[in-house]
Amino acid sequence: MTSSSPVAALFARLAEPFTAEDVFDCLADVVYFVKNERAEYVVVNRTLAERCGTHDKRTLIGKTAAQMFPPPFGRSFWEQDTHLLATGEPVLNQLELHLYPTGVTGWCLTDKFPLRAAGDAVIGLVGVSHDLHPPDESAEDYSSVAAAVRHARTHLDQRLVTEELAAIAGLSAYQLDQRVRRLFRLSTGQLLLKLRMDTAAEQLRDTDRPVVEVGLACGYADQSAFTRQFRRTTGLTPGEYRRALRPARGGG
Repeated sequence: MTSSSPVAALFARLAEPFTAEDVFDCLADVVYFVKNERAEYVVVNRTLAERCGTHDKRTLIGKTAAQMFPPPFGRSFWEQDTHLLATGEPVLNQLELHLYPTGVTGWCLTDKFPLRAAGDAVIGLVGVSHDLHPPDESAEDYSSVAAAVRHARTHLDQRLVTEELAAIAGLSAYQLDQRVRRLFRLSTGQLLLKLRMDTAAEQLRDTDRPVVEVGLACGYADQSAFTRQFRRTTGLTPGEYRRALRPARGGG
């Protein structure tokens, strides 16, 4: 960006840095934050503050995710932040399972990007997380996709491919993926992952089935493959998730 660009010219005239905080305060289902090189919050929106159990955004400033979210969830968010700050590698369209203050879990898509100084050093990060909501079942596209989703849910222990699901829906693979994206805001692959992780999380939380059995029931060949994917998605191992969520539902 050159100093003569319209963007540079506009921002140079501002009385204070533009953080977009007020804009993101208007979005109830989007979490927004800016963090410094120590992974501490310097800008947050109202939704993030509420997810941390407070109505005062100032409570978060100068704190890390590890300090604001209950363990072990906060630790996993902090590890993601510090990895980005160390490598400069963005987090793109990451499907994540979050624990809300009520003890309810929910899914979101997270993106994080490095903030760089003039010399290209990473000096912070900016990120957003979009809540995922159930699809509108009255939508025109829903009926053609519903049969494929029902099939996937009841066959998670098997290898599922987009072409098979598309045939069940009476669509091409491309058509199915486009409709899934419109309805769920996910690719077909992400939707299948979400279905597997939903089932895994439910069984870990509500049953005493061994982790290896949960993994097999969700389509993973062995416990190590299941553990790697579960940790990549939730930030926790299956065992950590089970121990963290049982107290939230009143278990031992």
